[in-house]
Amino acid sequence: MLLSRALRRSAFWKFAGAAQLALLLALTTALCLVAAHQAAAEEYRLGAGDNVRVSVYNNPDLATEARIADDGSIPFPLIGRVELGGLTKANAEKRLSKLLTEQGFLREAAINITVTEYRSQQVSVLGAVTKPGKYPISAATTVLDILAEAGGVATNGSSTIRLVQHDESGKVMQRDVDLNRLVDGQTDLTVRNGDVIFVGQQPVFYIYGEVQKPGSYPLQAAMTIRQAIATGGGLTIRGTERGLRVSRKNDAGVVEVYKAKLTDRLVADDVVHVKESLF
Repeated sequence: MLLSRALRRSAFWKFAGAAQLALLLALTTALCLVAAHQAAAEEYRLGAGDNVRVSVYNNPDLATEARIADDGSIPFPLIGRVELGGLTKANAEKRLSKLLTEQGFLREAAINITVTEYRSQQVSVLGAVTKPGKYPISAATTVLDILAEAGGVATNGSSTIRLVQHDESGKVMQRDVDLNRLVDGQTDLTVRNGDVIFVGQQPVFYIYGEVQKPGSYPLQAAMTIRQAIATGGGLTIRGTERGLRVSRKNDAGVVEVYKAKLTDRLVADDVVHVKESLF
């Protein structure tokens, strides 16, 4: 009896220790993500069109809210126009603090700048989304954030999106990304000013003849003719898997018809024809 109770108590503490360790790891991961997000936000460089709110500790009369002008400057009490464009939030705070103290207006100036509206950096979202257009970003904005702003992928949109970016030399780089990997958290992509997100149309195939539901259907990755027939509701009572034909455009754009097997894979815009059995 005592031995059994001791074993149960030991098992409980072993489980509790594992649970505490798992909780600690989860909290550590969450804190790391928050820190990374804050660090990214600090690296955001102010630009024309951004709205900023400036406060000075113990000097509420100097509080200012303004939109950064095309020349990168804002009006500020006592100093006049101050150029903040191209600076990070921290560097902009240092510049204002230095001007206020060096010009003798304050002995010490603790400045805090908050970006109330991001407008200087934008990403274009094109193609099969609900609301295509240009969207402002902050430094920590991801592809999923922007797609959500654009109302999400349309019903006829592809699950593969194209991200167009520029490297430091200005060279265009294109990257195709599986949207499912983004949603599952397997990939985390942060967008930058001038990036373009393009969502193409969902590729389709067509199936006609002796199937229950002939018509067009979304083409899934590595889809076979057997799967296509199943997607079309299966064969009718007169249908046969023998003599299958697929119409496909070649590289020159000419449609060719060839005999197909159930294990053959389809490509976009293929037309599958299922024949009637002769017996």
